[in-house]
Amino acid sequence: MSLLQSTVPVLYLLSAVLFIFGLKGLTRVRSAQRGNAISALAMLVAVVATLIEMSEDGFDLQWILVGLVVGGLIGAVAAVKVQMTAMPEMVALFNGSGGGASALVAASIVWSQVVETGGGETTTAVLGSASGLTTVLSMFIGALTLSGSVVAYLKLSGKMSGKPILLPGRHAINAILILGTLALGIYSALEVTDADTVVLFAILVIAGSLALGVSLVIPIGGADMPVVISLLNSYSGLAASATGFVLESNVLIISGALVGASGLILTQIMCVAMNRTLAHVLFGGFGTADSTGGASGSDEYGPVRSFSAEEAALVLDGAETVVFIPGYGLAVAQAQHTVRELADLLEKRGAKVTYGIHPVAGRMPGHMNVLLAEADVPYEQLLEMDVINPELKHTDVVIVVGANDVVNPAAEKSPGSPIYGMPVLEVWNAATVIMIKRSLSPGFAGIKNELFEYQNTMMLFEDAKKAVQGILTELKELA
Repeated sequence: MSLLQSTVPVLYLLSAVLFIFGLKGLTRVRSAQRGNAISALAMLVAVVATLIEMSEDGFDLQWILVGLVVGGLIGAVAAVKVQMTAMPEMVALFNGSGGGASALVAASIVWSQVVETGGGETTTAVLGSASGLTTVLSMFIGALTLSGSVVAYLKLSGKMSGKPILLPGRHAINAILILGTLALGIYSALEVTDADTVVLFAILVIAGSLALGVSLVIPIGGADMPVVISLLNSYSGLAASATGFVLESNVLIISGALVGASGLILTQIMCVAMNRTLAHVLFGGFGTADSTGGASGSDEYGPVRSFSAEEAALVLDGAETVVFIPGYGLAVAQAQHTVRELADLLEKRGAKVTYGIHPVAGRMPGHMNVLLAEADVPYEQLLEMDVINPELKHTDVVIVVGANDVVNPAAEKSPGSPIYGMPVLEVWNAATVIMIKRSLSPGFAGIKNELFEYQNTMMLFEDAKKAVQGILTELKELA
């Protein structure tokens, strides 16, 4: 073994350690950029170590270079072109790409080592019992993640309805797909020796997994998408970890396990934030057409008061405490920088400004934190729901910018509502609520928001950026 080859285990260990520190950095907005850079460095170290290890047996470098160039170009273009509003869809595609890559690697191992050179032996006989069975898991979880992520992308991007699509007998279909696909894969790994049959069974496992991914995600409504995104992220990590066992790659096992575990933890956090179990998210069909906005079941609005930017500025003129509640409408309008300008002006006028962040606001976990960080909003001003809710009773003005479901009082006051019991931001306790929204249309949960009818609510029907800019202009004139 050459001196260069002897460094491979050390490089793998260094990569694993860097992945852990990178993931740690991603847990805070302030350190997220550094964490992302550390994780990228960890991946680079792992790739270099793999190339050094492969060089001992010889390999065709040209295809690796083609992959690096093509993938690098796609990533670079996406990083520049994709808007922050499209980041949830991009994350969904990232999850799907990771799952698809794991499935393809596992399938390639079956083809190269079992079908072509296996000598008529079973998959477990050629690869070993652990690697043979994890090959099945890698194809199963990876393909499921790919198709499920594509459906999530279509829902998030508006190319498919965000409402649940409830197939008749879907639970039975899912059970058959899960048990049938795994049974085929395990039987093939343990018993099948004929090369053509091994290929057929591998195709059936991948096809069944792809169908399962679609079947699992289409019944999930748009309001549950943050949970789905984090769960699919976990799936992609589990698929990568399973592929690590197939390839006997410790760094892939570790990094995949990190992604899988962190994704599961984040999924649980999202479920707690919505007061829902994971089973309800996956099988409940949240957001169906028969959902209602409250106990009465009426989706019609009573008197709703519409105000102008000038009137909103007059209210803010004497405010001592102001809380911004960001939502997906802020992301769509790219209003984060304008909101920051308004917040700066209010602070110059002596007001205390903070931001109330709901864990599931937007379309992916941490969506609002990312947007506000892009506008250089001080991290100390971003307060989580449990911290900001007690303060809202003593707040002069709350400005809700494009949020809906996360400020809906039905979660606390309407037992008949599908979101009843979900923790929300209790903005109605403030002296005045300025609600910036384009129309009375419901949010992703598809239900009525009674906050629009409250006496202390000022509805400002306008694009978020235009509305905030209008308030900013009017407030400057009052100076």
